[in-house]
Amino acid sequence: MPDLAPTPSVLFVCVHNAGRSQMAAAFLTHLAGDHVQVRSAGSAPAATVNPAVVAAMAEAGIDISAEIPKVLTVDAVRSSDVVITLGCGDTCPVFPGKRYLDWQLPDPAGQGVAAVRPIRDEIERRVRDLLTELTQTS
Repeated sequence: MPDLAPTPSVLFVCVHNAGRSQMAAAFLTHLAGDHVQVRSAGSAPAATVNPAVVAAMAEAGIDISAEIPKVLTVDAVRSSDVVITLGCGDTCPVFPGKRYLDWQLPDPAGQGVAAVRPIRDEIERRVRDLLTELTQTS
């Protein structure tokens, strides 16, 4: 009988968990379903998700209007296989044996929907590449 590979877990981290990490988590959840465990968090979470980000994601057919920024915890990092930082600086704890990626992308804070669209599209492209990689190795 073949071994069932464990479900990979991915954590997306940015400072406010109101833009880039929310978009990345939403895309991965949308594309992977229950094949990947997805989390997002921020080192200094905002009170709400950026409204321009919510609008840009709605254009892509993904509703994140009910999402709430979450605080980054050591446990969230510890329980993730892949940690992707999106402008989190040095605040993300590092644990041996974890895979870390840093996606340098513009911050959508204070931007309108038109400025958020190219960021959203680049995040979707990177998430699709990540998902392909995760499903090939599992």
